[in-house]
Amino acid sequence: MQAFTFFDRDISWLYFNERVLIEAQRSEVPLLERIKFLSIYSSNLDEFYRVRVPALMALKKLSEKEEIDDADKNKEILSQLKEIVSSQLQRFGQTLSEQILPALKENNIHLVYNEALPESILASTRAFFFTQVLAFLQPISFLKSDKVCFPENNKLYALVVLSTGNQEDEQLQIVNIPSNDLPRFYTVSQNGTQYIVFLEDIIKEHLHLVYKKSNIKGFYTFKITRDADLSLEDEYKGDLVEKLEKQIAKRDFGFATRFLFDAKMPKNHLETLTNYLNLKKQSIVEGGSYHNLKDFYAIPINNPEMKYDNWQAIHHEIPENQTLFGEIKQRDIIFHPPYQSYDTVLRFFNEAAIDQNVEEIYVTLYRVASDSRIVNALISAAKNGKKVSVLVELKARFDEENNIKWAKKMKAEGVKIIYSVPSLKVHAKIALVKKKVGKKISYFGLLATGNLNESTARFYTDHILLTAHQEMLAEMELIFRFLSKKKRKPNISDISNFKHLLVAQFNLQHQFLALIDREIAHAQKGLPAKITLKMNNLEEKVLISKLYEASNAGVKIELIIRGICCLMPGVKDMSENINVRRIIDKYLEHGRIFIFHNQGNQEIFMGSSDWMNRNIYRRIEVCFPIYDEKIKQEILQIIDLQLHDTAQAVSINSESNNVFFPKAENALRSQAAIYHLLNQ
Repeated sequence: MQAFTFFDRDISWLYFNERVLIEAQRSEVPLLERIKFLSIYSSNLDEFYRVRVPALMALKKLSEKEEIDDADKNKEILSQLKEIVSSQLQRFGQTLSEQILPALKENNIHLVYNEALPESILASTRAFFFTQVLAFLQPISFLKSDKVCFPENNKLYALVVLSTGNQEDEQLQIVNIPSNDLPRFYTVSQNGTQYIVFLEDIIKEHLHLVYKKSNIKGFYTFKITRDADLSLEDEYKGDLVEKLEKQIAKRDFGFATRFLFDAKMPKNHLETLTNYLNLKKQSIVEGGSYHNLKDFYAIPINNPEMKYDNWQAIHHEIPENQTLFGEIKQRDIIFHPPYQSYDTVLRFFNEAAIDQNVEEIYVTLYRVASDSRIVNALISAAKNGKKVSVLVELKARFDEENNIKWAKKMKAEGVKIIYSVPSLKVHAKIALVKKKVGKKISYFGLLATGNLNESTARFYTDHILLTAHQEMLAEMELIFRFLSKKKRKPNISDISNFKHLLVAQFNLQHQFLALIDREIAHAQKGLPAKITLKMNNLEEKVLISKLYEASNAGVKIELIIRGICCLMPGVKDMSENINVRRIIDKYLEHGRIFIFHNQGNQEIFMGSSDWMNRNIYRRIEVCFPIYDEKIKQEILQIIDLQLHDTAQAVSINSESNNVFFPKAENALRSQAAIYHLLNQ
């Protein structure tokens, strides 16, 4: 078998985050949106250090301990990652200082950054310090106190150097920056200028009013990023909710993967601080005076001219004397949030909850909205006498607490709650309603590419199919039966039951490989052969290798991959027929679409699954076919617009770099074009 080459997944992810950073640098992007892209970049990088760096560090230790052949390669990758992040952070700082801040000043907005607070606002900030900030300050003199400071994950702190006169009499204190309790930014307007001040700068400016007997010789911010992993045994016996709650409580105090500090901090104080905090040298990273710049997402600027145009969500109209379920019975319906209103999903659950003929409802929930109308509808359904079964995935990273809260509430109200086994996440986005129609039971289903979450639906592009295809939905019921049994693996008899749905752990990988093989066979016969795939991430090597094989056979392959892409395009004798593009714009591209040419009779699948190891081997995922010809054409139009995007898309070259298309006056921006298409 030919030896294929793949991009490293973590390096590829950093290049995706670089594309986010590039958007903050582009002058044609509205100013407030550029600031938000800085926020997204910062948030992404924090998650990278919480999720991926711990795994890489563990792999490095294992490689060294067991003398694995890849030890040198792992060291090299860690070194590359560090170089890439360092370069990106330098550009981040330059973008903010040289582009964003001057542009804000042109609009009479003064973001006070690395400078003294203006004299004209000192009285206002002093009042805020005394009336609001002091209530949350908890300083610790760690050299002369029995108190122990154990910094929580990603919370802000400052090392304060106090002196009563000479250097030998210096004291060090740790002061918390209470940005979780107060807004990160304080704003006040004077003489036509809006001033925006960081919370830590207010503390730095006025802290001397607290330490009246000492001089403040230094104020240096820092934060610690900690491992986000939750440890759950595959065969754990007992209350999973209780186990998770205990793990979540510990997570913010877990293993430190990064200590980020103000580079101005003197080396002797840095050494004292890191020794006190028991941090290892490889976790120590120099930074600027400000951390957690993900908080830029909430910067207090309200100017519509600095934002993207507001695209009003398009509503799906249903005749006054018609129900949504009546319409679904007549034909399949697809809609595409956030271009189209999410109200249709809410109506699906609301109608199911109140309809006297609905007997059973089954749903999978992966990330639940904090104020979920969907969950409230499910509770109402249970109270209305329907049998409601909900699989709540408690292991959805960073949403565990919220999901536990809703699971407990639903259970208390009579909803049957199902939890997945510890070793298997349920990432499928499906709902099934069983309704009595005459003397028969009819199925109505919802299948989606994204979470059943009305909050994220406002900025994630997804696709949701409503259907009454009875055979397909009978297969969905089999999935819920499997989940209720809490089995880790399906039986052979389970796998043979699926003729329509592609389900990870059952038939998904096998069927995708077969669909690619069919295109290979067509190409080998000299027939047209093409594959178009859109995903968030592409990592799994078996499927990538099959795409390489298809490329070598002459199959034309177009990929739209937002994030990680381990496939290396444009390499002679391996991937010459593969093009990869990435789209970053107003909305987060999130839908997964799989199109196989099939000699012109195109087969289209959509669903929850990226082609990553976790999706293929450690999750329950569901992909579903599109049978309605009108819907097929709509999907093909949307994908065609994205394949011709020259404004927000970049191509990914054989070095994993983001390569922009040549600038043109009539450049196509696919998200705007899709909105126009759906709004006709």
